Amino acid sequence: MTSAPARDLVEKLAGQQTVLVTGATGFIGSRLVASLTAGGHQVIALVRNPAKADALASPIMLITTLDQLAADTRIDAIVNLAGEPIGNGLWTEAKRRTILDSRINMTGDVVRLIARLERKPAVLINGSAIGWYGLWQDQVLTESARSHACFSHELCDAWEKAARPAEAHGVRVVYLRIGLVLGTEGGFITRLLTPFEFGLGGPLGSGKQWMSWIERDDLVRLIAHVIARADLSGPINATAPIPVTNTKFTEELGRRLHRPAMFRIPASLLRRVGGDFANELLLGGQRVLPNKVLSHGFVFRHETLRSAFEAIL
Repeated sequence: MTSAPARDLVEKLAGQQTVLVTGATGFIGSRLVASLTAGGHQVIALVRNPAKADALASPIMLITTLDQLAADTRIDAIVNLAGEPIGNGLWTEAKRRTILDSRINMTGDVVRLIARLERKPAVLINGSAIGWYGLWQDQVLTESARSHACFSHELCDAWEKAARPAEAHGVRVVYLRIGLVLGTEGGFITRLLTPFEFGLGGPLGSGKQWMSWIERDDLVRLIAHVIARADLSGPINATAPIPVTNTKFTEELGRRLHRPAMFRIPASLLRRVGGDFANELLLGGQRVLPNKVLSHGFVFRHETLRSAFEAIL
């Protein structure tokens, strides 16, 4: 796998920044921490499981609870990514509650930290996802689009609302609606590699559902861009500007791996096995465009899926 030098991903950040990152050992958080430290910034990493912290880049300030931070701690920006993974199991009632509570509780803790800090951070970048929009078939979705009711929307909407009280403390709040993040160290694509290696890759259901994706290093660069731009707030779509259908995605992946992409998995089978999980994450989709960051000068290094696959595979 080739990747940009970590320090180059946060080049837009002027001066030395102190950034608190929750979910620091995750697929996105770990790369963000590495990029910030390589760029000369100070990182406070919240890690629930200290055993996983060995993989994080140094030097960092490691904490296991926000209560460990004193009121006079300097924090310039907070990136809140912590939450129970949504794609590692069926959405039972217990799983849904864990997914929801993990995000709401952590975000509440972040807002309470902001309230007691003597010097408030300039910005809170709060995690969310394009699932906020619900399932729209072919309609193009920008940040001004409405939503359709489903569990993904309920989850993302509750997560965003939990962060909103930070505005009352004078903090700029951004809701980062993240698409499918591409990289070979985790995320969506790692689940597809094994069937393709055995020649069993192919479209899910009709293959017509839209996949709005973003390459992981571009996502880290986008986060740095949002920290640096004081005129960006509210919902921001963190997706590449050229979404593709599931059929196109699997064709391009098969081409890059030199494997066939002909083994179609029936939608009825996926729904029978996965229920709402399959309907919303595998068979549904959103055709999302990142209008806000494009209009504020952000330039993607990987606008096309082919470019992203060439970088990471």
